[in-house]
Amino acid sequence: MEGIGGGGASPLPQWGNNAWRIYQYYLDKTTPHTVYRWIGTLVIAAIYCLRVYYVQGFYIVSYGLGIYLLNLLIGFLSPLVDPEVEVFDGPLLPTKGSDEFKPFIRRLPEFKFWYSMTKAFTIAFFMTFFSVFDVPVFWPILLCYWIVLFVLTMRRQIAHMIKYKYIPFSFGKQKYSGKKASTSSNGSRGD
Repeated sequence: MEGIGGGGASPLPQWGNNAWRIYQYYLDKTTPHTVYRWIGTLVIAAIYCLRVYYVQGFYIVSYGLGIYLLNLLIGFLSPLVDPEVEVFDGPLLPTKGSDEFKPFIRRLPEFKFWYSMTKAFTIAFFMTFFSVFDVPVFWPILLCYWIVLFVLTMRRQIAHMIKYKYIPFSFGKQKYSGKKASTSSNGSRGD
């Protein structure tokens, strides 16, 4: 008994599955193209900013977007295992010069950071087309509050980075350049 009509499965779930598979295929193809992904996100962010400027509203949406982006940034700059909170048996950040080097592993990887940021700007852009989200607020207060929140949060994050001696950025593979020559080895100044 397959039900009325004797047909198979509905074509709607099959269509949704195929659409999701195609979307995931193209999303996976963007993974190695970091610069182009971020340029696309900057274009989407610029379109969103132009839309908010053009309609002179939706400041509460922009404020919510800013808080969400700040949360993503903190996840991007934080290590996977916070040495302050968790005791972990796996790789930890080196805290002394004699400790073995362990690579910095982010709590939020770059691809997920980019993807979440792009989705956030896209959703916020579409929210600007619905007047229910245009709550009248005095935007300078929101801007000042967000700047204070950003400064305090970044100061705390930078203090954490200094305390545990990690830098969340690397610029390629480091190369050994040998011992540095001492300028005062033969006593001459090289005038």
